[in-house]
Amino acid sequence: MAQNKIEKSEEDWKSVLTPEQYHVLRQKGTERPFSGNLYYNKEKGIYTCAACGQELFSSDTKFESGTGWPSFYDVISSDRVRLHEDNSYFMKRIEVVCSRCGSHLGHVFEDGPEPTGQRYCINSVSLGFTKEEDTGKEKE
Repeated sequence: MAQNKIEKSEEDWKSVLTPEQYHVLRQKGTERPFSGNLYYNKEKGIYTCAACGQELFSSDTKFESGTGWPSFYDVISSDRVRLHEDNSYFMKRIEVVCSRCGSHLGHVFEDGPEPTGQRYCINSVSLGFTKEEDTGKEKE
């Protein structure tokens, strides 16, 4: 279940986000491809919204799309994101925003792998990452 909504003024967002995060998350910017630190991340864990911390994606659904941005074929739960039509830059796309704080995450396309056929193409700077803790148990 999605967490309670967070509402802040743009000045409040500016005070808690880096300039690059603010540009992407609040002004719907896009980071340069292959520049984000989480694009190359191969660790197991949970990807969260960088603005509010809501859990969004599992590393189990991350895949290499070759686009230069972290790509996932599914969200943790459909109530974690909202989808909006985006016709900017003379393109027809579907924007993905965090359902908790309304921050821009990226876009979703219908060219992903099975089982969903979707590719959530997400700006690395829009994400946080919580590494899966090693439980010390041996795999069976």
